[in-house]
Amino acid sequence: MTIGNHVIDILLVEDSPGDVRLTREALKEGRVANRLHVVGDGEEALAFLRREGTFGDVPSPGLILLDLNLPRLDGREVLRIMKSDPELRRIPVVVLTTSTSDSDVHQVYDLAGNCYIAKPVDFDRFLEVIRSIEDFWLTVVRLPSRSDPPPS
Repeated sequence: MTIGNHVIDILLVEDSPGDVRLTREALKEGRVANRLHVVGDGEEALAFLRREGTFGDVPSPGLILLDLNLPRLDGREVLRIMKSDPELRRIPVVVLTTSTSDSDVHQVYDLAGNCYIAKPVDFDRFLEVIRSIEDFWLTVVRLPSRSDPPPS
């Protein structure tokens, strides 16, 4: 079942193939039509968001699921760069990570992350968390329109 005709583009920034597979599966069975785009490190995430190189024709995501512990450029730095860029800062970022560190939680919110979720290790609980993200961020929350101009 899908709600409405609008398709939401989601960018998953994740280097674990297992977590990518689980996220894809959970979203495939979701209530909201979505297109999941996946990149495996922070540098690719920024290239995707800036539509650089091979990402020249990608859509702007309506939501980002961001792991913190990434190769090449970690999620904290991706978040810092995104939230300081007027073209990118409105895109909601849900940090989905294995870290349960209080310092990581504080740092994500200090960097204007929209949500911090520690990944459950249990398979069923992980699927439940992804579905909860979908239910809240894609059906309850009103996301900014892609056509809204960035603030001056």
